[in-house]
Amino acid sequence: MCNETSRHQKNVERQEGVHNGRHRFMCDVCNKSFHYKKVLKQHVSIHSEERPYVCNACDKSFRLLQSLKVHQRTHTGERPYRCDLCNKSFSGQSNLKVHQRIHSGERPYSCGLCNKSFSGQSNLKVHQRIHTRERPYSCDICNKSFTKQHHLKVHQRIHTADLPYACLECHKSFKQSGQLKVHQRVHSGERPYSCGICKKSFTQQGSLKKHQRLHDGEQPYSCDVCNKSFKLQCYLKLHVLIHSEERHYTCGVCSKSFKQSTNLKAHQRIHTEDRPYTCDVCKKSFRRKRTLCAHIQTNKRGLPYKCAINPLGIAVL
Repeated sequence: MCNETSRHQKNVERQEGVHNGRHRFMCDVCNKSFHYKKVLKQHVSIHSEERPYVCNACDKSFRLLQSLKVHQRTHTGERPYRCDLCNKSFSGQSNLKVHQRIHSGERPYSCGLCNKSFSGQSNLKVHQRIHTRERPYSCDICNKSFTKQHHLKVHQRIHTADLPYACLECHKSFKQSGQLKVHQRVHSGERPYSCGICKKSFTQQGSLKKHQRLHDGEQPYSCDVCNKSFKLQCYLKLHVLIHSEERHYTCGVCSKSFKQSTNLKAHQRIHTEDRPYTCDVCKKSFRRKRTLCAHIQTNKRGLPYKCAINPLGIAVL
């Protein structure tokens, strides 16, 4: 026994039931059992589509009153749960608990297929969709589907042109708060991500990761058709078009179609006579970057030198 005391006899009896298995309350739907009736009551709401608790600010509804209370803090900005180690605050106690595992290194939720572990159960659930290929969140306009509700919400701004996050310095606006945060480093000059080999620094962790592949030669993105591999996912996406005859991008003037939007854009300059790429030496202008690069390399007495636009010499398809 645990020697717990209480002023009320019923509390003592309930606690004894926890230890000896009495007073168990069972769910009629899934047969899961609980020590406390109020916990069973909360559990039963999972099986019901009823959402009786409605937010008076945005009309979002919830099964549990506590869930509504936590949600309402997104409107009030209240974050009553604070981490003792880094002072970061949260609207819900469960969010704080998951966060604290960053400091402790605890990852109690493991994937049964690849053994990857996570600090939160919701993170595991999202990860498992990689294996099941489940994408439960679909766009009503274009039917594109996503593994996360947040990703759908961000995607929908493509259709609405909603850019809710604005830079106070230059008034440029963005779809996501993370994009704004990265952009603000243009003004502050902050580059928090540095390469351990050549000390080159970057504004984004993803940019550093891509750069590091120049040193280690890693090419993690492979074509399912020919097994050719690439350093960047965008290069793979361009390559995959070689195997397809689909041409989704059509010119509105002459109806010529293309596999890539960039090729359509370059083609349209034939009609507009736009030549945005200019040689600094002879001032000749071109429709495409790659044509300018080729011009630069052959224009200096036949001696090739690095193109200022494409210094790595990466082929542009």
